[in-house]
Amino acid sequence: MVAEENQNRLGAYLRARRELVTPAQVGLPAGENRRVPGLRREEVAMLAGISADYYLRLERGRDAHPSIQVLEALARVFRLDDLEREYLLGLGAPKPRRVRKRTPERVPERLYQLLASLDIPAFVEGRTFDVLASNEFAVTLSLRLHPGENRLRSLLLDPEEQAFHQDWAQAAEEIVAAFRASIGDDVDDPRFVELVGELALGSERFRTLWSRHDVRNLEGGTAIVNHPLVGELRLHRDKLPVENVILVLYYPDKGSESDEKLRALASLTRGSRAEGGTRTHTP
Repeated sequence: MVAEENQNRLGAYLRARRELVTPAQVGLPAGENRRVPGLRREEVAMLAGISADYYLRLERGRDAHPSIQVLEALARVFRLDDLEREYLLGLGAPKPRRVRKRTPERVPERLYQLLASLDIPAFVEGRTFDVLASNEFAVTLSLRLHPGENRLRSLLLDPEEQAFHQDWAQAAEEIVAAFRASIGDDVDDPRFVELVGELALGSERFRTLWSRHDVRNLEGGTAIVNHPLVGELRLHRDKLPVENVILVLYYPDKGSESDEKLRALASLTRGSRAEGGTRTHTP
């Protein structure tokens, strides 16, 4: 799945976007006997002001570096937002041949100290959504936030994590799109290849979402989760970059029902500490 896509990333992206845009969205009649989802190739070419033969060459990978003007025109046809447009432009840009030096994902010592001092669930993740460190409160919120877990794998393959999220389908859609955006053009990263291979084999939902080629920044927001001990929690999520890792914080509105429930969970965490519970984050 990964190898086939990487051979023609631009063409795969164009094909996926074409299938997601309906004729009605671009002012074309649907017509009868339409055998393809979304737009036909010749319709895309007409709307972008290029020849049908040239657009076919793009999808089939015979021209991997079209002009910026052509890519901008296609972005308009596919109704791409700013992030998606930048992603498309990046796919069409010539890439210099060089050996990429990857910076190891290390959690700064000060983040371990910060995690230990926070009275809200907090953890540190890498760009492929590996949990690199977490405080005890985060693990009390979800066992899948223990260091060594991968949030993408948990969400797509773990039934308990799926039940944890009130809107699992939306959460899965967001994290898969964020995963693609986070990786960018570094598609030979071994961790990336390993995860995509595992998820493609184990999750039909992942295969469907991955084929859409959505890209999205997964930043702040509100998550509604179902905790097995205290029930529904409505929590804000903030993601803060620190060096080359991300600090993730979950917290409720002050004085809300979720705040009261989270305080009850906090007492469980403090009780674990008093009984000599082990640390969940080790430098």
